[in-house]
Amino acid sequence: MTQPATSVFDQAMDLHLEVARATRALAPQVAQAAQMMSECLRQGGQILFCGNGGSAADAQHLAAEFVGRFLKERRALPAQALSVNTSILTAIGNDYGYERVFARQVEAMGKPGDVLVGITTSGNSPNILAAALAARAAGLKVIGMTGEGGGKLAAFCDVLLAVPSQSTPRIQEMHILIGHSFCQMVEEALL
Repeated sequence: MTQPATSVFDQAMDLHLEVARATRALAPQVAQAAQMMSECLRQGGQILFCGNGGSAADAQHLAAEFVGRFLKERRALPAQALSVNTSILTAIGNDYGYERVFARQVEAMGKPGDVLVGITTSGNSPNILAAALAARAAGLKVIGMTGEGGGKLAAFCDVLLAVPSQSTPRIQEMHILIGHSFCQMVEEALL
């Protein structure tokens, strides 16, 4: 027998609120990430975002908040999601393997002082790990948005935003909340 839809929704909301309350503990790291991004943008750098699946959509969403605007009218801020150019993705995937689709772009476009934001709920996505290694080698700062513990990505981050959950949907919900928070902090810092 299936549960009524309202029961499923109520359970999801209860879990969401539980994870949201636990995620409050990341406030200092969110502020640190926002400060790192603000400094990068003040110095003429850019923010690069990468992720797979839903995290790729989150990367695009957050990059759009920087380039367009979040809450206030202001100059466009340089940010891009590395998951949007299908020709680049398929060429690199074909020639170098899917593990290199983001790393190769970081090597091409990243410069010292830029910031890479790697979004992976497990913290173990091979192409996000490769991108973080490429970013470190090129002098970029690395912010990791992960789930509980941070996975292997934790070792390569300047700032780790590890949502205290193992549930992919709850982690992704917090990633957007965290992302919107640092978008607002950056906007306020630069105005």
